[in-house]
Amino acid sequence: MMNESDVEKTVRDIARRALVASRKLAAIPTERKNAALIRIAELLEAPQSQPLLMEANERDLQTAASLGISEAMQDRLRLTPKRIASMAEGARQVAALPDPVGQVLESRTHKKGFLIEKVRVPIGVIGIVYESRPNVTIDCAVLCLKSGNATILRGGREAYHSNMALAKIIHKGLGETGLPSDVVQLIPTVDRFALNVLLKLDDCVHCLIPRGGEGLIRFVSENARMPVIKHYKGVCNVYLDAAAERKMAVQVTVNAKCQRPSVCNAAENLVVHREVLNTIFPDVAKALKDEGIELRVDPASAEVLDAFGAIPHVAATEEDYHTEYVDKIISIKVVEDLEEAIRFVNTYGSGHSDAIITADPEAAARFQTEVDSATVYWNVSTRFTDGFEFGLGAEIGISTDKLHARGPMGLNELTSYKYLIRGHGEVK
Repeated sequence: MMNESDVEKTVRDIARRALVASRKLAAIPTERKNAALIRIAELLEAPQSQPLLMEANERDLQTAASLGISEAMQDRLRLTPKRIASMAEGARQVAALPDPVGQVLESRTHKKGFLIEKVRVPIGVIGIVYESRPNVTIDCAVLCLKSGNATILRGGREAYHSNMALAKIIHKGLGETGLPSDVVQLIPTVDRFALNVLLKLDDCVHCLIPRGGEGLIRFVSENARMPVIKHYKGVCNVYLDAAAERKMAVQVTVNAKCQRPSVCNAAENLVVHREVLNTIFPDVAKALKDEGIELRVDPASAEVLDAFGAIPHVAATEEDYHTEYVDKIISIKVVEDLEEAIRFVNTYGSGHSDAIITADPEAAARFQTEVDSATVYWNVSTRFTDGFEFGLGAEIGISTDKLHARGPMGLNELTSYKYLIRGHGEVK
């Protein structure tokens, strides 16, 4: 275990080396970056890699169990051959995407005759602070690499061995393709003081992206000296409109809640129009209950559940509607009309992902216009709020901010811009 002085020295050294590496990476051509991404994907899938990754991950899972971490959170931590293959595919997709660096966003000629161009450039050094999910190590590294940014990764203690094993694969891929190893660095300690040091290094680190629980994200946002891109939590809503179709309502709601309850784009609230309370809602409630979901309900929905086969439930509190459960729990609220549904979503949701289920295009249009969230769906599960699903290759995070980036963040969101002016000796 390092003392605080050693931790501070280590983190500062990582940040300085990342800054130097970021300036080198900004000038490296696309084909060399792509070669590194492809090699990382190959190494992830190599027969010799998977046993090492699974062994490291098993050590982390044992630690998580000993710490009393919930089953849902352990699921986020778990690596499987399928998830490793998905990471590799994400790296390949990022390699296949256009390189944003150098793209001309705007161009005009000044009346004096010189050319003004607004051009995409890397942000520089991006710090990623995250919990549990080791796939973040790969997703963030490859996105930052392709967009010309150096990355400093600070994972949680529960995924330490998995993250270290993945970082070794990344460094091997970088080394074999001639890229500086310092463009991706993992802070090699679980000491919490390391995060405190990182948050103060605004002379080297240009942006932080926290991924994890609300407590972590708020701590980073409140203590960082550099800009932070984040979403605090994922309280996502599914609204069953008066014109909802029964089969679709069941299918989409069950998928949004049950397909993977532990993630930030899983539904936490089900909003039900009174006109479908006695028709479609019981089928949806039964389907959720069959999947092992605990129903927390308001009085109107409780009355219906008691009448239709006595479907088990508990009373919802005001706090429940604000809660990101990341577990097999959903809260249910009955509303009188579309206006009340929109008001509920904007009040209790977190601006992340919300869906309306309806055959009425006018209702859908109003919902999508007036709900103030980063992603708003019509007849589609909220589980698609994901960089991979949006064609971004992978994502570095999901932002509910309104400046710079919003929604799943891919390559373009990892760039800034500068103005390049070319002339012939013009003076003012």
